[in-house]
Amino acid sequence: MLTAEDQIDDKTTQNEAAMDTIDNQEHETDNKVDTTDEITELKMALEESRDKYLRLFAEFDNYKKRTQKERLDLFKTAAQETIVALLPVLDDFERAKKASEAPDSPEVFSEGVNLVYHKLNNILTSKGLKGMDSNGADFDAEAHEAITEIPVQDDALKGKVIDTVERGYYLYDKIIRYAKVVVGK
Repeated sequence: MLTAEDQIDDKTTQNEAAMDTIDNQEHETDNKVDTTDEITELKMALEESRDKYLRLFAEFDNYKKRTQKERLDLFKTAAQETIVALLPVLDDFERAKKASEAPDSPEVFSEGVNLVYHKLNNILTSKGLKGMDSNGADFDAEAHEAITEIPVQDDALKGKVIDTVERGYYLYDKIIRYAKVVVGK
């Protein structure tokens, strides 16, 4: 038979075991809560990392597109200075051709000079040069440079380009020389 002390010790042991079980259950519950919190934090960190990655990737893609576009624009306009330097030569050819076409002109625009003119014009056109057609058009301050205004009889000619003194040019879609014009007032 168990003595009173043994029974007390046995009850104490049972109480301690029960308390340990309760502590273990509470600890497991705390661990589950801690684990859930950790999973939530990890998911948030993962989403943040994905967001940073996507933004960085988008920025890099935009950078590539921008530098590629700038490079193409550079190739298009690389010869701009040379073409601008050749424009007075083209103007001289056009003036000589116009002067030789006058009915009473002693000047002759020979076949050889005409071939050189057309060759120069074709080369510049193939490089993106395009002349402005200004005569009769409305005056546009963004494309024309008004040298003078002259009075006109017809109201329809007011604000229109009457004469082009120096032709303007585009290199692709960019104006490289403004047309110098006479405007009707």
